[in-house]
Amino acid sequence: MAGEPQEDCLFCKIVAGQVPATIVRETETTVAFRDINPQAPTHVLVIPKAHHKDAATLAAEAPELAADVLRETRAVADEDQLDSYRVVFNTGAGAGQTVFHAHAHVVGGRGLAWPPG
Repeated sequence: MAGEPQEDCLFCKIVAGQVPATIVRETETTVAFRDINPQAPTHVLVIPKAHHKDAATLAAEAPELAADVLRETRAVADEDQLDSYRVVFNTGAGAGQTVFHAHAHVVGGRGLAWPPG
């Protein structure tokens, strides 16, 4: 069921405190933590605490929660004093999504080329 924790979801386990993560921010509805394989000096994942499989599903099922996630990407960038940064939502395996729990990547702290890989 949408929003319910999934037993096999790594990010649901991080939310529950069952898997350690370097948490940088937490709100009532979101958690932000450092990526374990950073692609830039700042690489933080911002996730909703409620499980939604990807960004498109999150936006359709809980638009207010999608807004919370996006708002937190800004807060992460502000805390890391980034004047420019990238926010990426990978949606689907073909786009590089490997954990099927909606999440935004906040990437910055170095020059970022376009197009990305």
